[in-house]
Amino acid sequence: MPRPRDIIAKRPKILFVGINPGSTSGKVGHHFAGPGNPFWKLLHAAGLTPIVLRADEDGRLPEFGYGLVNLCARPTKTAAELSKKELARGRELLAEKVRAMRPRVVALVGVTLYPIVMALKGKLASPGPGPKPEQLERARLFVVPNPSGLNASFPSFAAKLAWFESLRDYVSSG
Repeated sequence: MPRPRDIIAKRPKILFVGINPGSTSGKVGHHFAGPGNPFWKLLHAAGLTPIVLRADEDGRLPEFGYGLVNLCARPTKTAAELSKKELARGRELLAEKVRAMRPRVVALVGVTLYPIVMALKGKLASPGPGPKPEQLERARLFVVPNPSGLNASFPSFAAKLAWFESLRDYVSSG
């Protein structure tokens, strides 16, 4: 099964980090490829890309100053299928990728990813989407909602778009 490859950029404005590829992305080898996933439309609607990219154009992200990686490379139907060992190894690899790319902002795609990446236990200092007080390998940290249609906390495009717009403004401000 092909896996989406890391989209590497040198000193990206934003390094987007997903938890892992979904089933469709695993089948086609491109990020956010599920038919109901609006990630690419959200990037454009928020003014982060001048055009709506297709999933098979994910390799063009560096043209706009962005990179894209997953915490875990193994495609699954749901992220709940990932083991604690896979997540721990993913954190180590992500830290290496962030050190190598040196992005200005790491954008975690999904609020559940924040405590996993930061290995936070107990009460979060800043739960939910938005800017975070921590840094990841000297990069500022921001969380956007998972764009999946399965996201019950942010079910509408507009609810997700507001956070992608906030990310755009956050990157511009610093």
